[in-house]
Amino acid sequence: MRPTLIEFSLLALGGIPAANCQQIHGRGLASSDPFYPSPWMDPQADGWEEAYAKAKAFVSQMTLLEKVNLTTGVGWQGGQCVGNTGSVPRLGLRELCLQDAPVGLRFTDYNSVFPSGQTTAATFDKGLMYRRGKAMGEEHKGKGVNIALGPVAGPIGRAPEGGRNWEGFSPDPVLTGIGMAETIKGIQDAGVIACAKHFIANEQEHFRQVGEAQGYGYDISETLSSNIDDKTMHELYLWPFVDAVRAGVGSVMCSYQQINNSYGCQNSKVLNDLLKNELGFQGFVMSDWQAQHTGVASAAAGLDMTMPGDTEFNTGLSYWGTNLTLGVLNGTVPEYRIDDMAMRIMAAFFKVGQTLDQPPINFDSWTLDTNGPLYYYANEGHQQINWHVDVRANHASLIREVAAKGTVLLKNTGSLPLNKPKFLAVVGEDAGANPAGPNSCPDRGCDDGTLGMGWGSGSSNFPYLITPDAALQAQAIKDGTRYESILSNYQSAATKSLVSQANATAIVFVNANSGEGYINVDGNEGDRKNLTLWHDGDALIKNVSSWCPNTIVVIHSTGPVLVTEWYDSPNVTAILWAGVPGQESGNSIVEILYGKTNPSGRSPFTWGATRESYGTDVMYEPNNGKGAPQQDFSEGVMIDYRYFDHADTPVIYEFGHGLSYTTFKYSNLQVQKSGAGTYKPTSGTTIPAPTFGNFSTDLKDYQFPSGEFPYILKYVYPYLNSTDAAEASMDPHYGQTVDKFLPPHATDGEAQPLLRSAGKSSPGGNRQLYDTLYTVTAEITNTGSVVGNEVPQLYVSLGGPDEPKVVLRAFDRVRIDPGQTTRFRATLTRRDLSNWDPVVQDWVVSSHPKTVYVGCSSRKLPLSAVLA
Repeated sequence: MRPTLIEFSLLALGGIPAANCQQIHGRGLASSDPFYPSPWMDPQADGWEEAYAKAKAFVSQMTLLEKVNLTTGVGWQGGQCVGNTGSVPRLGLRELCLQDAPVGLRFTDYNSVFPSGQTTAATFDKGLMYRRGKAMGEEHKGKGVNIALGPVAGPIGRAPEGGRNWEGFSPDPVLTGIGMAETIKGIQDAGVIACAKHFIANEQEHFRQVGEAQGYGYDISETLSSNIDDKTMHELYLWPFVDAVRAGVGSVMCSYQQINNSYGCQNSKVLNDLLKNELGFQGFVMSDWQAQHTGVASAAAGLDMTMPGDTEFNTGLSYWGTNLTLGVLNGTVPEYRIDDMAMRIMAAFFKVGQTLDQPPINFDSWTLDTNGPLYYYANEGHQQINWHVDVRANHASLIREVAAKGTVLLKNTGSLPLNKPKFLAVVGEDAGANPAGPNSCPDRGCDDGTLGMGWGSGSSNFPYLITPDAALQAQAIKDGTRYESILSNYQSAATKSLVSQANATAIVFVNANSGEGYINVDGNEGDRKNLTLWHDGDALIKNVSSWCPNTIVVIHSTGPVLVTEWYDSPNVTAILWAGVPGQESGNSIVEILYGKTNPSGRSPFTWGATRESYGTDVMYEPNNGKGAPQQDFSEGVMIDYRYFDHADTPVIYEFGHGLSYTTFKYSNLQVQKSGAGTYKPTSGTTIPAPTFGNFSTDLKDYQFPSGEFPYILKYVYPYLNSTDAAEASMDPHYGQTVDKFLPPHATDGEAQPLLRSAGKSSPGGNRQLYDTLYTVTAEITNTGSVVGNEVPQLYVSLGGPDEPKVVLRAFDRVRIDPGQTTRFRATLTRRDLSNWDPVVQDWVVSSHPKTVYVGCSSRKLPLSAVLA
């Protein structure tokens, strides 16, 4: 007998969660205000007009079953990709393929591994950010992927120990926002839908999922709640997602954890109000894998696609699928909502240039074997599933360039650049290879050998990994340099004997790793346990530098580490942060060490003297009994350099810091005020919710079509298994009025008032936020003897007593020949000079005096001017 397709009660699964109410379990915890109805697409939205028209023409032909199939994943391991939607074969649409993406294609072969987002941010180079995104998009396109699951702005990096910070860009929202926008443009210009994730305030791995936490021995019943005030949400965590929306991103992934005690994928405040209403997001919202907790409630709250489709992996049960079909039939999900879901998905599809003759999926996520089951979990449909298509093109040179330009020279007393050193001694496990191979640990869940990427779903398979040892040895042979390496942190006697020899230049390679929470590496449950170097790296550095007066340190890490014990030793002559560099690791560090590329990376975070000096940390123990751990973001916008400045705390290396093999001088700051008009709040209303015709209400039309195709075990379908609605729902209370079930306005399809802060057909908010108020210029002179790239940075003081001392607002990367002067130019928009007013619910330029600063880092700002 065929298994039952509906085994869950629609109403039990679809109820509006208590977390949307003002009182949470009677404990007075933080709450998230409800916002309904879910906003629908705007056919006149800037950049979406053509995509909307094509989507409307397509969706208007679809049946209800086809719309449900498009919005519901087929289940974990039910297709070839990490996520697949159902197909619409009648209209020629194959299943959509969703694949992990932060540093390259996951679970495939003949793909590239790119530098991390964090390392890319350190380039402060918008062009490189775009080119990296374009190359990543091309590789996804070549494998038949429709939706690349990146880039990442959540986590932004609230706590330096955060496990997935390396997947994102920087704890500064402007740097992250620009990284997001440029990456999205690149991916989508390659014809692949980008996915901005994880929306929002997803800042640690601990307690993000109940089952994962329980597996580590934590007794909790709900996931962590990130509790954030309105001002902090807008000025910090939402900021980079605004840039993603303005860049035209096609999809957004909602997060695992709760925001103010409402789950991210059913939080009507953040999805309906902030994302779709205020920001005017026109694409679709997908769930993170198993982040959906309700059926109708998540639909009403703004979720458009559920991934991977089943409630838990390989159960065959779904909150949507058959339940969503029945929800539309019985009126708990309004027709406009299912139409809007399908419209948003297809508009994103057409916006990036995808067509119905998409290239086939030519890989399989579950095996690298050439032949195997098309439906992996069910072990059915045996055929060729992997074509081993090589999509790398010439991306290796780009990877090497990004990794080199993202390397930050933190300290240099003159030992660099190297010039045919007589004797080079390289020490440390991080210089060498993993003895079991670079891909030996599933999802890179270990720290053996050099660190080329972090671990988790953001990982990829290396096509090769050039180690520092291999690249340095090749350079040494070319130069006639004597070369020896000890690829261990624990061979003290041999190391002392080697590095204490005459003429030795010692290079010590050390690292610190992190990743996603489902993998535990040496007690690090995703998040780092501390900020120290792994494998006794600090002891190794101190030992080597006590034996060798010319010790160079190279750090590969997923964020800042504590260098306090050894950074100022006179024997430590240079320190470099090489981030998480990808497959060309060794070649890229040789570029910098030997001066083939003049270092110009800038630190995308602050290096504090102690762990406590950051003012934030991961919550490692639950604090709310068995309920949802409560993490109050009480620091507000004061994270990273903002906190250090606010607390007037000394730093080792400040945000934006980075040295060069030449020197630069800043001068002649000029500020010109523009004639921008007065800000006018948005007014008016939306159009009424569009729908595309009636659908049959006869349940006979929604039964599994026996004989047309075989039923696949645990595959998620949109069909019903009974012609009796009550029996199909398996709900003893079926038929009760929906007024008792749905919140007010959840089914309203009338025209809705526009927020004053929203854009009228302008994704990203009120378009006047982007008016130029000032143009700032400065001159930069290369006062050294070699050509170099400088990274001028523009900061602003917003003037308020509770505001950060300065905030980054613009930057550039400029090439300057010796003795030459270049002009740096940047604009300041109304958004750049505004604060979010929680009372007015809009951006406001305060009356506090504002000052602009230009310099080479957050604490080296030689030029300043008051904005009149």
